[in-house]
Amino acid sequence: MAATIGFAGPWVLRKAANGFARSYSTLINSTLSPYKTLRSFPFTSPLTFPASGLCHVAQAIRGDDKHAIEEVKHILEMAKRASSRREILHTNFLTPPVLKESMLTLEKLADIRAVAQGGYPQAERCRISIGHPDLLTNYPDVVAALSVTGNFAFQPCSHGDYLGAILGTGIAREKLGDIILQEEKGAQILIVPELVDFVISSLDKVGNVSVSCTKIPLISLDYEPPRTQSFKTVEASLRVDALGSAGFKISRSKLVDSISKGEVRVNWSPVSKNNTILRTGDVVSVSGRGRLKVGEIKTTRKGKFEVELIRYL
Repeated sequence: MAATIGFAGPWVLRKAANGFARSYSTLINSTLSPYKTLRSFPFTSPLTFPASGLCHVAQAIRGDDKHAIEEVKHILEMAKRASSRREILHTNFLTPPVLKESMLTLEKLADIRAVAQGGYPQAERCRISIGHPDLLTNYPDVVAALSVTGNFAFQPCSHGDYLGAILGTGIAREKLGDIILQEEKGAQILIVPELVDFVISSLDKVGNVSVSCTKIPLISLDYEPPRTQSFKTVEASLRVDALGSAGFKISRSKLVDSISKGEVRVNWSPVSKNNTILRTGDVVSVSGRGRLKVGEIKTTRKGKFEVELIRYL
């Protein structure tokens, strides 16, 4: 786990909560970790409001993901502004690890309420609204939905096809939330409201299929909980190349090759080392092969590891 000046692992963020509460200015003091959090306040967890489209969050940031740590730093600086100016600010769509670590840190802040929304309860990518509790009394309208339809019966398109087509219009990835595939019907897209009209006028093709886009209310989203398949494997180590090859049922050499090509991610962040150690709760994704989650880990009598792997279908 990183321990250099300016970058600290997530455990440091929460451990430093009380210290940062004494002074907002230490948040950006370059001689300290950028992740100090504030003292506790009565915090309303987004997970207690399933009807509002609030998010279920996943794994925390791995200590060596400097980009993700910088994102959390930026969000905490937003909280500082929101508190001092008594205004409501909104993030872009965040990846699950950044989302979770941000919410864990924001819940320590004084005079701040934070609400995460992704459009529907199972959303992975969410936006956080931050403001003084007296101002943030409801759920801001910060997520919109689009329905993308076309004749996909003979030319089915993948998540990557939809994502590539939308990004091809010039939109940044952080402006997009989840993409809900609907097989031959098309897909439903979560997006920031200010870009709805632009996408409707700009997106005319996904893959080789001509499409049309219409705005739909969030209540019309058609989603189902992800289907999974669990199984156990016994491995000599918890390295990503070992568990990844077992989980995706490919040779270790193919998994290593995918790592070298930048096709493997752990908790939504690319990994470059074959010996990256996984832990319970980590999500591993490989381009073109899907995702799996690391479940319970037990040590066998012979010193090996019995690992539950949960494959998303």
